[in-house]
Amino acid sequence: MPTIDDLQKVDIRVGKVIEVNDFPEAKKPAYKLRIDFGSEIGIKNSSVQIAPLYSKEELLGKFVLGVVNFPSRRIGPFESEVLTLGVPDKEGKVILITPDKSTPLIGGRMF
Repeated sequence: MPTIDDLQKVDIRVGKVIEVNDFPEAKKPAYKLRIDFGSEIGIKNSSVQIAPLYSKEELLGKFVLGVVNFPSRRIGPFESEVLTLGVPDKEGKVILITPDKSTPLIGGRMF
């Protein structure tokens, strides 16, 4: 069974989406995001399979949560550097996990 110490090894931070691009090479409808995680972490790339529920316009400027200390993953021609977190809706589509207030600290660590 995982312990609190195990959970604390996972570095989950608040980021702000600063760029959204189509990802036509992805197997499922996806976007390529550039996410600003603040001065300590910097700007990182992430591939997210959220195109069925989100437009590029509504993602730009959105706050998200991401795991910033997993190894990068190559997804086709794209290097995804962080895991942007989401949960499934009743149809299995991804809903982003976001802070419930509009002014989170960019780069703030989940605790």
